[in-house]
Amino acid sequence: MDKLILVRHSETEGQHEDSPLTKLGVRQAQVLAAFLDHSGYEVSRIISSPFLRAIETIKPFARMKGIEIEKDERLEERVLSHTPLDDWEEVLYDSFQDPELKLTGGESSTEAKQRVMSLVDELEQVEGNVILVTHGNLLALLLQKYKREFGFNEWKRLSRPDIFLVQKQGGEYTVERIWDDPADFKINV
Repeated sequence: MDKLILVRHSETEGQHEDSPLTKLGVRQAQVLAAFLDHSGYEVSRIISSPFLRAIETIKPFARMKGIEIEKDERLEERVLSHTPLDDWEEVLYDSFQDPELKLTGGESSTEAKQRVMSLVDELEQVEGNVILVTHGNLLALLLQKYKREFGFNEWKRLSRPDIFLVQKQGGEYTVERIWDDPADFKINV
């Protein structure tokens, strides 16, 4: 793969896998499509989490370019616990400190990272530029492959949506956040 474009989904109405985008999220998806279109990166594949919010985020761009959205479960958000957690953010923090931390019915950071890395490793052999659409926690874990110091505080600073460009330069991977001014969605749609 030449370039890997990592996208976090837009604003959503909830965390369930079938939660749709909010009205703002729909507008964000349209801005995202325009942004990607003007970025100049020719995209050969779009692979997304099968969760509705991820699909809806990339759908305007995929339609614009006539590219099929491939769904891959390895891009699903990491589950901390199957039991609702009042202190989920504290538990998430702890999971960045201890990548082996695993709650009942949940997935450790190490397990989630291995899951998504199996997809990225497959893509190493692919020609062209690939977009992966995923969720905040899994995106942060994936970015640790390229920026080891990417942790809880960096996760907190992610926007919805957000975009990172990963590419190899001189034998080394570089990561660049390419999403400009995520809070400014002054568009007429």
